[in-house]
Amino acid sequence: MNPLLMIIMIVFGIAGILTVIRIAIGPSILDRAVASDVLLTEVMCVLGADMAINHHTRTLPVLIVVAAVGVFGSIAVARYVARRDNEPS
Repeated sequence: MNPLLMIIMIVFGIAGILTVIRIAIGPSILDRAVASDVLLTEVMCVLGADMAINHHTRTLPVLIVVAAVGVFGSIAVARYVARRDNEPS
């Protein structure tokens, strides 16, 4: 395996662990939603780095699906929070 890719994976692995910790202890649903978006972005960056370093496009469909899940997940959380905030107490 390419040493540069190993360094990238280690750095993003540490960032991923810290992000999962933030998801676990986040005090609100918005904190958890932002942390999950960051985690998906980290996965996308690792996949993109792998494609760039190894000169292939085999993981491009996975990259597109991960991006779509991130967008639709953010929209779902935003709609849920907006609906919850508009309910009368």
